[in-house]
Amino acid sequence: MSATDHDAERDDGRRESISDLSPSAKLVYKVLEYEGAMTQEEIVAESRLCSRTVRYALGKLEEGGIVASRVHLEDARQSKYWIVG
Repeated sequence: MSATDHDAERDDGRRESISDLSPSAKLVYKVLEYEGAMTQEEIVAESRLCSRTVRYALGKLEEGGIVASRVHLEDARQSKYWIVG
């Protein structure tokens, strides 16, 4: 499934599409698609985006219901992010 094909069901019933998001959010999505679950720090290293940009992109992806997160068991100060679905 390509980034532009992915739609996610939002809490309010609307659908959020990857194609409607910023280029940085699309890149973060692709990194997670290819690499699997990662921490924000790992996404920063893989994408070469600054941490602030990755944090913003992850927020938009989570808000759209495209990405989910939970506390990283190895380091509770971090979260692991993955694509929903």
